[in-house]
This record gives sequence, structure tokens and C-alpha cells, in this order.
Amino acid sequence: MLEGRRVLAEQAILTGAATAERSRDELIEQLVRQHSRLVYRIAYAVLRRHHDAEDATQETFLRVLRYSSKLVEVEDPRTWLARIAWRVAVDRSRKRDQREIPLEDADHPVPEIASADPSAEHALQSSQSGAAIEKMIAALPEKLRAPLILSALREMAAGEIARALGINEAAVRSRVFRARQILQQKLNRALNGRGL
Repeated sequence: MLEGRRVLAEQAILTGAATAERSRDELIEQLVRQHSRLVYRIAYAVLRRHHDAEDATQETFLRVLRYSSKLVEVEDPRTWLARIAWRVAVDRSRKRDQREIPLEDADHPVPEIASADPSAEHALQSSQSGAAIEKMIAALPEKLRAPLILSALREMAAGEIARALGINEAAVRSRVFRARQILQQKLNRALNGRGL
């Protein structure tokens, strides 16, 4: 009789563990479906190359899988994912900067999807303008660039950015405002000096 109870208890524990693992897997799958676009956009904003952003997105979700036991404690999964994605992308960016960048990727922005409507001249001018703005953003100090990039995605509020970067909301707003001021000054100088 005692042996039968022990066996039943072990089966209940195993069934509970299997159910918990299934629900954890379902939660991770749901996170991937709901937030993979956000994670990719954050990675792309930092890395500026499609393949690197895809790799960073995969690495982000691998880390989520690795630390899935912490999912229960997470209050805001979107901000938690954004923080992980940001750190993964920044780490990859630093590693990439330490390596030599291939010549074909050094000064070329990511090509935009061509539309049948605009002329080739317009598309070239737009591409050049986008590359100039990307260089201006890249030249910003890290503490101004990070909140600007996250807010420019228009998918993260100041509170989410604050939690993702580990700063307060007032600092986020201040840094985004200052970064925009600097960019506006640089754009005005560029437009008055030589045009984009």
C-alpha cells in the first residue's frame, strides 16, 4: 500500500513537471510570436545589417530559453525581451567593431526595398540622405543614441526604455530630447552647407 502511494506520488510529480515544461514551451512560443518583430528591430537598429540582426534575434530567444525559469518572475515580458535584445545587439556590435569590416559593407547603407513609383534619382538621393542620417545617429554618444533608437522604433514608451536601459524615465526623455537637438543642428548645418 505504501509502495503504491509512492509510485502514484512520483507519477504525479512527473506529470506536473511535464505539464510545467509544456506550459513553459507554450509561453516561450507565444513570446516569439508576439515580440520577434520588436527584438529584430532593436537588433537591426544597433547592428544595421539584416543578417547580423537575424543572428542577434535568434541569440536573444536562445537566452530566453536558457533562462526560462525566470519567466515566472518577469512582470513585463516585452521590456525584459527588449533589454536582452539590446544587450545582445550591443555585444555583437562591439565584437564586430573589433573585427575588420569587409570593404563592400563599410560605407553602404542597407538597401531599401525599391518601389515602382519613385525615380532612380529620387531613390539615390533618399538613400544618400538615409546614410547621412545613420552616420549622424551613429556619431551620437552611446547614452544619447540608445534611448533615441529605442524611442524611434515607436514601439517602446519612455517607461519601457527606462527599464530596458536601467535608467529613469526623466533621463530617457531628456536624452531623447538632447539627441534630437543635436541631430537637428547637424542636419541644419548639412543642409545650409552642402545639402543632403
